[in-house]
Amino acid sequence: MSSTGNLGGIGMIPKRKRQKVTEVCSSQSKHEVRFQDLTIFVVERKMGSSRRMFLMDLARKKGFRVDDVMSDSVTHIVTENNSWNEIWDWIQNLKLSNADKLKILNISWFTDSMAAGKPVEIEERHKLQVQKMIQSNLPLPAPVVTISQYACQRRSTLNNRNKIFTDALDILAENFEFNENDGAHVAFSRATSLLKSLPFTISKMTNLEGLPCFGDQTRAIIEEILEDGVSSKVEDLQCDEKYKARKLFTSVFGVGLKTADKWYMQGFRTLEEVKASKDLKFTKMQKAGFLYYEDINNAVTRSEAEAVAQIIETTIHAYRPDVNVTLTGGFRRGKEIGHDVDFLISCPENLNENFLCKIINKLDIQGLLLYYDIMEATLEKRTFPSKKYDAMDHFQKCFLILKLNKALVKNRVLDVSSVPAVRPIDNGTEPEVKTQIKDWKAIRVDLVVVPAQQFAFALLGWTGSRQFERDLRRYTNYEKNMMLDNHGLYDKVKNVFLNAKTEEEIFAHLDLEYIEPWERNA
Repeated sequence: MSSTGNLGGIGMIPKRKRQKVTEVCSSQSKHEVRFQDLTIFVVERKMGSSRRMFLMDLARKKGFRVDDVMSDSVTHIVTENNSWNEIWDWIQNLKLSNADKLKILNISWFTDSMAAGKPVEIEERHKLQVQKMIQSNLPLPAPVVTISQYACQRRSTLNNRNKIFTDALDILAENFEFNENDGAHVAFSRATSLLKSLPFTISKMTNLEGLPCFGDQTRAIIEEILEDGVSSKVEDLQCDEKYKARKLFTSVFGVGLKTADKWYMQGFRTLEEVKASKDLKFTKMQKAGFLYYEDINNAVTRSEAEAVAQIIETTIHAYRPDVNVTLTGGFRRGKEIGHDVDFLISCPENLNENFLCKIINKLDIQGLLLYYDIMEATLEKRTFPSKKYDAMDHFQKCFLILKLNKALVKNRVLDVSSVPAVRPIDNGTEPEVKTQIKDWKAIRVDLVVVPAQQFAFALLGWTGSRQFERDLRRYTNYEKNMMLDNHGLYDKVKNVFLNAKTEEEIFAHLDLEYIEPWERNA
């Protein structure tokens, strides 16, 4: 077998793509090779092409020599989620002259080396196991794979191989949250999160052996789906009148579970019934939620989020060029759609309390503001990080509904001065919509003003995902005896706050491998 062929199903450069390989290989010349005595080959199988290309580019930027094609010049093979048997069988088929000298390593050696900026010394934990048995005629046992109970120690991309199970468990978890059954809600959420991180699809119940986070209830749901293709509990729940009403009512901007339950107890079952009632009084937020319901409940696309980002940045930088505006939430994690668009606003010098008001006023003058609600900062109430994930942070923030001209998204021309102005609004009043052909979309936007010294913690918290953040705080508390929230990291033993300018520094304080934002979709 040729070393530039398909490599036994593991090397990822088929012959028909030979021309593209040459182009990729040439990228090495763009970066200085600092470590001449080693050459890395990254195995694509069970990793994916996009992640492989990202890691290869990262290594080249750090000064490592990386080959796209497996050959005799390779000294270090880096693999993720492959067994020793798979890798060794592939190497044997290639008939390489240096097979016995190859360093066959798991991804931990690579990430440790990237963090150090140089090749780290190979420790036992870096090696793919069963290495000492390659000369033996005995069968090679499969290596033991340990998966952490904490989402912050797992890599969860958007490539969910177990969607049929996670969709079902998510629905049940949501209903437990509606019923304020915290124990069951957490249990189902953790099981869902772990399934999303698995590099394989669950095809039989034995696949769950040795995995944490699965109790009798979640196992029963998975087993039923494996046997019947659906969960009877999920099917029944989706027909349940109370569940449907709660889900419908809480989909309105400004309506929480208590209000939804109140409307349900009063006999309402549809939004039309709620809006037609003369006995109900709505908050300003709820009025805006009803008025722009269709737009707000249609997913925000990445193109729309980027268009909003340019509007926000242009407006803010016209007033303060030194302010940093950072897109967070699901879009920072690589998602293509979301429910809203979140931004952190930070500056080397603390911003004036009136800063948000001035930005809102500029948006209003430009005819882009449909609704806003400012929550003032309550930083003086905070003495140490919160133990709860869902505890609100204490930053000043503003919840907005912005008017996004659809033409700006399509053409990417974001001169906000060209947007036709509408009547300026007072906070919460309903603007008149007179056009028959609607050429704009209402978009939910959150702006959060963060002091520079707390930016890394806020960025980590506002990036999510929700379960990743829950487990990160749980790990911090139980494993490290520290406390973490959107404002800081507190060491309970040393009785001191730990400083961090970047997310990487926070992970380092916690002795965790750094997890990229796009790997936090837990």
